[in-house]
Amino acid sequence: MEYEEPLFFHVIQYAAGADRDVVNMVSGNPDWEPPAALREGLRTYADADPADFQYPPSEGLAALREEIAARRGVESSRVIVTNGAGEANYLALARALERDAGEEVVLTDPVYPYYPGKVSMLGGDARMVPVAPDGSLDLERTLAAITDDTAAVVLNTPNNPTGAVYPPDVVEAVAERCAAHDALLIADEVYDHFVLDAPFESALSIDAGDVVVTNSYSKSMAITGFRVGYGIFPESLVDAAKTRHMLVNVTASRPPQAAVLHALRETGPDYYEAARDRLRDRVDAFTAALDDAGAEYTRPEGAFYVLARFEGFPGTMENAKRLIDEAGVAGMPGDAFGSARADWLRFALVTPRVEEAAARLAAYFD
Repeated sequence: MEYEEPLFFHVIQYAAGADRDVVNMVSGNPDWEPPAALREGLRTYADADPADFQYPPSEGLAALREEIAARRGVESSRVIVTNGAGEANYLALARALERDAGEEVVLTDPVYPYYPGKVSMLGGDARMVPVAPDGSLDLERTLAAITDDTAAVVLNTPNNPTGAVYPPDVVEAVAERCAAHDALLIADEVYDHFVLDAPFESALSIDAGDVVVTNSYSKSMAITGFRVGYGIFPESLVDAAKTRHMLVNVTASRPPQAAVLHALRETGPDYYEAARDRLRDRVDAFTAALDDAGAEYTRPEGAFYVLARFEGFPGTMENAKRLIDEAGVAGMPGDAFGSARADWLRFALVTPRVEEAAARLAAYFD
């Protein structure tokens, strides 16, 4: 089966091999400290009994699933702990395409490229719907794209790469349209702790049709290497998702689950607010430099990405490499995310060198 390899690592490797200092704004790896309680949880786990070094339950540690369920207001039986949100999205897409309820998956354009990659890998067809000029969901076009051949719709909010946060009434309208066509709504809320300037409400609050919500602690706890995510499935779909999870992965790793559980119980809201404050400062600094450079850009309402377009400098792979070589800033080419923003470049604000990168861009495009 044919599917395209995501381009992230190609750009990262090119930047790593550059002959000059480069500010990496490609990957979404938070650069700040994880919660102190997470480190405590790991240290405690190191002294656990030998039995605790064996397989955990396939669907995740019972205590962690119960903690997630209590926080999300659902039954723990609906929670599957996965290897990051990526696996949770894979399980949801697989379940959608296996139901004989259509073969198309409606995605936004631009889109996080792992979604269409998974759709293709699972034998489905991705149907791309361009977002509005400001990055918000084009509701009319999205609803029109949902037909009897639609297996699922994926909404990532807060969004990567646009930074848009979809209003609750918009998500509910999509869910209702999905229900009318027996399609599954998959809401990837992995950036829900990074809502900066917009109203946000989880899709779990929607009482319409089948909704799967996926999430992860990779971003919110700054632990992308731990691979602890989860999916919350409707009761009618959860058993099949658990079986696929078991067959593909057996289970998720036990030590990270134990550490995340301890961190959830011991970490207060100040930790997450500090991360949001840090990002707000970085957004201000970076967009001010883009103003100086005469760029058009999307100011993120959530997540930590900025899309920018520089006049006469389309966001191709060739120009992304030029920016690395000549300006010392690494961003992702827009055409890696689809065709709707192919002229743009995406920058991740998860580096302490945001202001330095901004100054380099402003000088380069002056």
